[in-house]
Amino acid sequence: MAAELGLNSKLAKRAGLLHDIGKVPDDEPELPHAILGMKMAEKYKEKPEICNAIGAHHDETEMTTLIAPIVQVCDAISGARPGARREVVESYIKRLKELESLALQYPGVMKTYAIQAGRELRVIVGAEKVTDKEAEGLSFEIARKIQNEMTYPGQIKITVIRETRAVNYAK
Repeated sequence: MAAELGLNSKLAKRAGLLHDIGKVPDDEPELPHAILGMKMAEKYKEKPEICNAIGAHHDETEMTTLIAPIVQVCDAISGARPGARREVVESYIKRLKELESLALQYPGVMKTYAIQAGRELRVIVGAEKVTDKEAEGLSFEIARKIQNEMTYPGQIKITVIRETRAVNYAK
């Protein structure tokens, strides 16, 4: 984002990497981690732009540089991804298993894999049981069933894989 705006991307990366550094120490637990992180960065002579981005990423300090809102937006994007906010592990795993088992109910489906934190479902079908045309329809059917029966963030890509292998040996 910083590079697109013509800003110093190295500075933005550094601010992004350090923005939650205030979560580490526990010697001042009453301070918000953004302020604590800003104070730590100042103590270790970080550039003012980085200190401001750290302190302002949760609006505890006024933003004085263009790097600060970039860090804030990137933090929000990162926090919105599945599992980022320490989503209850049990419910996360339950959702992935539910996603896989939903597809396993269809005839011809041999294996299912929820990947990319549940943003993609790979469905392996038997080539002898499912035609190419049926595989296409199956991905549509599974997508529709997921839409109607599940709650999930964003979107889920359904990929149906139908593979034929021909194996011979030269002796």
